[in-house]
Amino acid sequence: MIGFGLIDVCAIIAALADARLECIGWKLFVMPFLAGLRVRLLLPWCGFASVTACCFAQLRFAHVAFNPAKAPIQGNLIWGFGPMFQETPVIQYTAGMLQQLSIQNYATIRNLRVDFHSGMSALTGETGAGKSIIVEALGLVLGDRADKSVLRSGASKAEVAAEFDLSGNAAASGWLEEHQLQGELENSCLIRRAIGRDGRSRAFINDSPVTMANLQQLGELLADIVSQQEHQSLLRRQTQLELLDNFCVERELLDGLRELHRSWQDNQRAIARLRGDADEARAELLAYQLDELQQLAAEDDELESLEREQRRLSGAEQALAALAGALQDLGENEQCNALASLRRSWQLLDCLQGDSERIANALAMIETACIHIGEAEADLRAASDEFAVDPARLAQVDGRLGDLHDMARKHKVKPAELAELTRSLAGQLQQLHGRDEELQGLLQGAAELQERYAALAARVGEQRRAGADTLARAIEEQTARLGMGNASVEIRLAPLDPGTIHARGLEQAEFLVATNPGLAPGPLGKIASGGELSRISLAIRVVTAHTTQTPCLIFDEIDVGIGGAVAAQTGALLRALGGSAQLLCITHQGQVASHAHRQYSISKSVDGENTSTSIDELDEAARVQELARMLGGAAFSEASLAHARQMLAEGQAA
Repeated sequence: MIGFGLIDVCAIIAALADARLECIGWKLFVMPFLAGLRVRLLLPWCGFASVTACCFAQLRFAHVAFNPAKAPIQGNLIWGFGPMFQETPVIQYTAGMLQQLSIQNYATIRNLRVDFHSGMSALTGETGAGKSIIVEALGLVLGDRADKSVLRSGASKAEVAAEFDLSGNAAASGWLEEHQLQGELENSCLIRRAIGRDGRSRAFINDSPVTMANLQQLGELLADIVSQQEHQSLLRRQTQLELLDNFCVERELLDGLRELHRSWQDNQRAIARLRGDADEARAELLAYQLDELQQLAAEDDELESLEREQRRLSGAEQALAALAGALQDLGENEQCNALASLRRSWQLLDCLQGDSERIANALAMIETACIHIGEAEADLRAASDEFAVDPARLAQVDGRLGDLHDMARKHKVKPAELAELTRSLAGQLQQLHGRDEELQGLLQGAAELQERYAALAARVGEQRRAGADTLARAIEEQTARLGMGNASVEIRLAPLDPGTIHARGLEQAEFLVATNPGLAPGPLGKIASGGELSRISLAIRVVTAHTTQTPCLIFDEIDVGIGGAVAAQTGALLRALGGSAQLLCITHQGQVASHAHRQYSISKSVDGENTSTSIDELDEAARVQELARMLGGAAFSEASLAHARQMLAEGQAA
């Protein structure tokens, strides 16, 4: 006989501890058997019952870990082993979730701090308790606009802080690294938003100041607030196309389309610039001006040379007369000239140079003067050859100077700068003519972009057409669970102009719905009522949950307009959605709240003239009371409490 004694119990406890530590990942499929074998080898005297119990225990942990909706709030986690194995629910870990929210001096909140967890959390409370205030505060840390009216009375500033766990959120971690905003703690991100009395706000990411644009960019990667107003955004075709793309189109293809679209826009702007009328007109003007200047053919230093020549030609007669008179006085006049007079003086004194040193010095200077006068006479005679009376040449020089001055005045430059202006205009015109080659290159580039875009857009279109019907059938399945069993959904793709490059491809999507049999499908906004639109929106959210880029979803009373069995189904769907994303659901529906993994109560208290809002996580007993209030008001009866207990049990077992 194989016994089941004390040692068997010890073996089971050891295996359970091992299983609890190994309840995440691929080891769930191997550990049930390895644990039993390990216990059997370590404790060879234990019985077969020990090994069997170990395997059963670890398989049960695997079942709970991979099926969070099956985890009970309280009770026996391992069936049949007694109350000693009480356990909190095991919820699948959600990457990038909101861990903690702190609010100070915001509206009716003086000081609030709450920890959140993975899975689905319901936020409930009386109307006016402050549920919307908490959503608004979350919106602030995600980048919504701030207003000084949110300050609590008497406070100098309001502050909201949210801490996110980024484990597994590669997009947010990459954004922080790119902007050098990593925090001291790995896989953690702290966002703060402060609003002063003047209405100005400051934002901080990991204690570093950032712009609102940066805050919004990061906020889109961390959380998404889904409110009743989102139903209106669902009516836009752009939103419908994004939902379809997120469901069935590869992210790399969409990124490639956007990149090609940006490149094509840059290319088209460059082509428009080169083809601009202003450039063509400027080229014509430059060509005309350059032709005038080239015909004038002004040269460097030409003006100075012409002005010297003009002075010589215009004063030639006076210069020649002066030269002739000087030559006469110096030596050409036979009766009286300077050179003949000096020579006679030298002859008269030559016989006396031996009698006086002063006479000798005077004779030397007279001799030198005769030499200089002779040289001066020769230079003046040669200079006479440079001056010629030439009226024709003078008229030609005067005309050339006049042309230079007229052209300089026309171009508003100095006459001496005309040669440089000619070279400058020639260079500008050559540059404009060179743009023709650049334009041809851009046109060729545009054709290549068109070809690449067409190929990529065709692949995107194929995936859209393949996924549209699948998404429509999945939405129908969920709307049926929400009480719209007769509704039919069609996702129609309409082609766009193939000659134009669009950022999201060559199709636009439109969601069509028929809420009753025999009706032709029509646009959501025209066919669906408010309640139907709410249910369709929720169905779409559930279907596309696994493709969402945002790990934390805040649902702000999106269950308005539904009740009864439909509300219960809504709660079940939201609970299922909580297995792949963190959900914070503000709701007035007890049927919805009963399905949440956790529940928080938001309440308001009045002390004199001061009003304060608080939030508390509820245990099982408090949840029953809160559900009873949601079902029948503040006056609890045993019947309402029993109904609430039954609803909670059914919600947790869903």
